[in-house]
Amino acid sequence: MKMRFLDVRNQLRDVTMFSLLDLRKIESGFDRRRLVEWQKKGYIKKIIRNFYVFSDQEITEPALFVIANTVYSHSYISFEMALTHYQLIPESVYGITSATTKKTTMLKTPLGDFIYRSLKPELFFGYIPIPFQNQRYLIAEPEKALLDFFYLNPTLLNDEDFAGLRINQDEFSAKINQEKLEKYLSVFDSPTLKKRVLKFIEFIRHADI
Repeated sequence: MKMRFLDVRNQLRDVTMFSLLDLRKIESGFDRRRLVEWQKKGYIKKIIRNFYVFSDQEITEPALFVIANTVYSHSYISFEMALTHYQLIPESVYGITSATTKKTTMLKTPLGDFIYRSLKPELFFGYIPIPFQNQRYLIAEPEKALLDFFYLNPTLLNDEDFAGLRINQDEFSAKINQEKLEKYLSVFDSPTLKKRVLKFIEFIRHADI
């Protein structure tokens, strides 16, 4: 006898998202055609192929971060999204931005756009796991999010560019560890990046923004 939707919903009540594999762990013979039926009835929403959320589930920022990590594996939240999360820049971010060692891509979903930008494997560091319900997501530390952002935005060169970022100076002072920033910067092994970042730090320290 096949399980009812409410039974499945109850068994997966603590998950942010689920896949066909998750359903077949509950019911080994689960027919994927039932997913189409459940979508038509409005019970579930498809994110991308093989990944779904329940329609009545609240999609919070942490939930989006878990989803971002899962639908494109070997990734962590970084760049504009992480900087916004740490309140270093205003909340005007388009899409959930992540770093990955896989190819750069963007996934358009009913929950929003998930943007992944490629870093070299040796630069895939400086992130931390954050528990969420019975799962977790990976997000760059503030220092690494800033460096990732500068690394993939080489046009940030002068005070005018820096002012355009609208960095919150108080949050910057409170959340950016200078020693850690310089340690991480050395791993990038880029004199050009180092020059730009140090120039930016001087700007933040003295600018009236």
